[in-house]
This record gives sequence, C-alpha cells and structure tokens, in this order.
Amino acid sequence: MQARMNHPVMVLPDAMKALQALSETTKKGLPEKLLELVHLRASQINGCSVCVDMHPKLAKRAGETEERLFCVAAWRDTPYFTDAERAALALTEAVTRLSDREDPVPDAVWNEADKHFDEHELAALVLAIAAINVWNRLNVAVRQPVGAWKV
Repeated sequence: MQARMNHPVMVLPDAMKALQALSETTKKGLPEKLLELVHLRASQINGCSVCVDMHPKLAKRAGETEERLFCVAAWRDTPYFTDAERAALALTEAVTRLSDREDPVPDAVWNEADKHFDEHELAALVLAIAAINVWNRLNVAVRQPVGAWKV
C-alpha cells in the first residue's frame, strides 16, 4: 500500500505538535498499559492498520502481555481485564461508534467508567479516546502504510 499523500501532520507540523501535546496530557492521568488497550480497541473498530500494528508493540514495551493483547477485541468474553479496564474499553467503543445508536454514550457506560476513574482520570480517558480517533481517521484517510511510523 502506498499513501495517497504525505501525512497531514507532516504537511502541517503544527498539527503534529498539537496532537502530540494532547496525547502527552493523557499520559499524566492514566497508566500507559490502559492507554494502549484503549488505543488498540479504537483502532480495531476504525480499521486503522497503522495503529493496530503500532499499539500492541507499544503496549508490550509497557509490560502488557500478548494474552491480553490478543483478546482486546473480545474483552467482554475473556477473564483477563479488570473492571476498570472493562469500563474504559466500553467507553472507548461508545465514543468511537457515535453513530451506531440513538444514545451514543449511554448513562450505563458513562456511570461504570465514573465508578472507576476520578474526574481527572475520566477527562484523560475521554481525551485519549478522542485523540486516537483523530489519528485513526488521518491514517485511514491518507492510507498511511503500516510500518511508516517507527516505534
């Protein structure tokens, strides 16, 4: 696969700085392994091959196990995730799939996340979900090839 164009963040470097700064703020609020699970799940939903390739590698560097990484897409049906991780993954799916239901982020999903994360952590989680969705959409739009970003 060849990219349709130079990646937008390379064409507009201020966009790269802004997205990197946004991502950095989320790292101050949540464990890296949780963020990588969230990034992977959103990327799976969005079909972003670049991020589906990249985020398991980053997660493994952060200490994540292959067993859990292999099961992220089926997190509801596996015993490998904590209640807090399940709440984060459910929120990730809801925020990523906004048009799939009448109430995109149901109270039940929000309230479960709210049980496990304080306001600062919840803010970081919502921003992390939004940021990975931006990256997914940019990569998919320009058909960014897997492996173009070195991790």
